[in-house]
Amino acid sequence: MEQTSITNRKARFNYEILETLEAGIELSGAEAKSLKASTADIAGAHVTIRGGEAWLANMNVRPYQENNMPAGYDPLRPRRLLLKKEQIRDLEMKIRSANLTIVPLRVYISRRLVKIEIGLAKGKKKADKRETIKKREWSRLRRNIETK
Repeated sequence: MEQTSITNRKARFNYEILETLEAGIELSGAEAKSLKASTADIAGAHVTIRGGEAWLANMNVRPYQENNMPAGYDPLRPRRLLLKKEQIRDLEMKIRSANLTIVPLRVYISRRLVKIEIGLAKGKKKADKRETIKKREWSRLRRNIETK
C-alpha cells in the first residue's frame, strides 16, 4: 500500500518534468518518524550530485519531538539519496549535456520505507507559466459550466 505524504506542487508549475525516478533517503530514526507524520516541506528543495552521490538539499524536516532531538539537529541538512551508481551517472550526464535540474516531486511511504520521487526537469519560461495558468483556468471554467 502506498500512502502519499508530502508533495511539491510548485515543481510542476515551475518546471517541465521530462523523466521521473524513485529513490530512497538516508534518514535518522526521528526524521523517518517525522516524515511518516507528514511534518516536512520539500518546496525549496533540490538535488545535487557530488562525488558520485546524489544529495537532497533544503528539505525541511521538522523535529518529531522537539525535546528529544539531538542538540545540534539541523532540519535543513543535506540528505543522501539512495540510487544505483549507473542511475547517478546517467542523471549527471543528462544534467550536464542538456542544462537540466533535478527536483523532488513527492515524498511517500512504500512498504514502511520512506521514498522520494525525483524528476529530471527543464525550467519553464514566464510565457509557458502563463499558458499553464490559462489552461488551468479554462478547464476550471469548463467544469463549472458542465456541473450547472
